[in-house]
Amino acid sequence: MIWQIIHIIDIALWLFMAASTVYILFFALVSILWKKRVSRLTSYLTGQVLAMRKKDFFSYLILYPAYNEDRVIVNSVQKFLEQYYPYSCFHVAVISDHMQPETNHKLSELPITLLQPVFEKSSKAKAMQYAMDQIKDDYDFIVILDADNVVEPHFLEQLNTECAKGYKAIQCHRCAKNSNNDVAVLDGISEEINNTIFRKAHNRLGLSSALIGSGMCFDYELFKENVFKLSSVGEDKELEAHLLLQKVFIKYEPDIHVFDEKVSNKDNFQKQRLRWMTAQIQSLFMQLPHLPYAIRTGNIDYINKTIQQALIPRSMLVVGAFVVCIFITFFSLIFSLNWYIKWWCLFFAVCASLYLAIPKQLRSHTVFGKMLSVPTLVWRMFQNIPKINRKDTDFIHTSHDK
Repeated sequence: MIWQIIHIIDIALWLFMAASTVYILFFALVSILWKKRVSRLTSYLTGQVLAMRKKDFFSYLILYPAYNEDRVIVNSVQKFLEQYYPYSCFHVAVISDHMQPETNHKLSELPITLLQPVFEKSSKAKAMQYAMDQIKDDYDFIVILDADNVVEPHFLEQLNTECAKGYKAIQCHRCAKNSNNDVAVLDGISEEINNTIFRKAHNRLGLSSALIGSGMCFDYELFKENVFKLSSVGEDKELEAHLLLQKVFIKYEPDIHVFDEKVSNKDNFQKQRLRWMTAQIQSLFMQLPHLPYAIRTGNIDYINKTIQQALIPRSMLVVGAFVVCIFITFFSLIFSLNWYIKWWCLFFAVCASLYLAIPKQLRSHTVFGKMLSVPTLVWRMFQNIPKINRKDTDFIHTSHDK
């Protein structure tokens, strides 16, 4: 009897981890094998959008929600103001939350709008809502950037080309701007894996891209309509769910780069992952009540997004699978069992999916040598699990290293 119970637990755990593995392996293979891009554009070409397409230059509002970002915000804004795009067609607004007077003074000297709200509890969602309340001008599109994001001078020109095609929601290619140590390199690789699986591969099958939280562009009225619905710590996931429920397609643009500063110490990595894990759990519970409606209406994007929120994080999956493999192999050898075979197959499938999802230019011996830091970082992620509170709305800020 005891052997049957142990075997049931073994099978249940394997199936739980295999579900996440099959999902990421499938989309990793799609990114390699499926070259044809499926367009969902025709459903958005309404008369209003067709009329807008006749414009040469759309107008853009650029939002920088900045909480305690004194080290990076001034440089990011100055770099953005170097755009080749006509100055009359874009405007930058910084929401300065808990920043130093010296920083605010430097920002006030730039040709931007500086907003200085006072929040009892800060959050990125509140900052964006405040900006939409205060800014009275109308624009065609809005771009959301983090305080550390740096873009190239032709960023808006590239974005304008895509917006002219009729897309209402675009996720740009966020990539690492620093690789100063192992943690930063691994954080950058993790983001590229997510870009491959949850953005590029999804678009190739005609599914919506996942949002990241910055480097995002939306139709202005669409964003204004949905931003006031946000309340969780994972505002990007919550916004994505609202858009998908309305059947708004999210386009991923791999050639429009937004350079993002990666965390470069283990404490910041742990805080960042705690915020992400909390957001994932909150999003799952927020989306589940709408799942029956999505199934009835055939909303594949929303169903797919709900499944995503139930997946095991990739780094935890690969390390967890390896640890279980070692334990089950040792257990099987003692008691002459063959349970370990399926676990090693699972482990190699996880490794293969992550390898395929890493861009070719990052697959080097130097990069893989940094994988020795992965177990330590994953252990810190496991330490976050007891801290996850799906009802917690406190903002978890990740500071930038000096």
